[in-house]
Amino acid sequence: MAASLAEIARRAGVGAGTVHRHFPSKEALFEAAVEERLGLFADAARDLADVEDPGEVFFRFLASVVRLASDNKALCEALATASEGGPGARSASGRDFGEALDVLLVRAQEAGAVRKDVAGDDVRALLAGCVSMERWRPRGAGADGAQGRMTALMCDGLRAGRGVTKLPEEARGRNAAGCEVCGQPVGAARTGRPARFCGGACRQKAYRARRARPGGGTPGGVRAGA
Repeated sequence: MAASLAEIARRAGVGAGTVHRHFPSKEALFEAAVEERLGLFADAARDLADVEDPGEVFFRFLASVVRLASDNKALCEALATASEGGPGARSASGRDFGEALDVLLVRAQEAGAVRKDVAGDDVRALLAGCVSMERWRPRGAGADGAQGRMTALMCDGLRAGRGVTKLPEEARGRNAAGCEVCGQPVGAARTGRPARFCGGACRQKAYRARRARPGGGTPGGVRAGA
């Protein structure tokens, strides 16, 4: 934004009047440039909608967007406002990008590569946050400053796997909590404290899991009757 329209026109090889006729202000030109880049991201996502390996393509696409946007402050801000429902989400290219990204997400989930409890809004918010983190992360020698480190952590968090922490369900009641076994919401116990399990089946699973651990789940690691 520090560049003048005259300088922009000179580098573009056109007259300043040409720029002014197409863009009444520098802000309008700026927004058009960001809109065009979001449109390119949307086009790239649509081109990948029918690939044979939707899981890895989904993760490669996210990594590419982060890499291309992290050095561009305007794109960082556009992706952030798009994830928050701001101007980036309401623009035509912002909507196209969001819809194309949703298609890649669903296909990756159907292929078993991405966890099922993730929605498109989650991915857009993670993407915007990751772009910002990569932008401001120190680029020094060694793993701590390596570009792409935050992207790798984001992608690992999205991958399907038994070792991934479940996302908490939205509370359905004032004192609702999540079942310790399946994660489904449970209401408050009669004591007023949140219940730990949604039903008898999950309570039995938790009991068997405790018994299977060393020490059988008894205090001090001593089995009953030992």
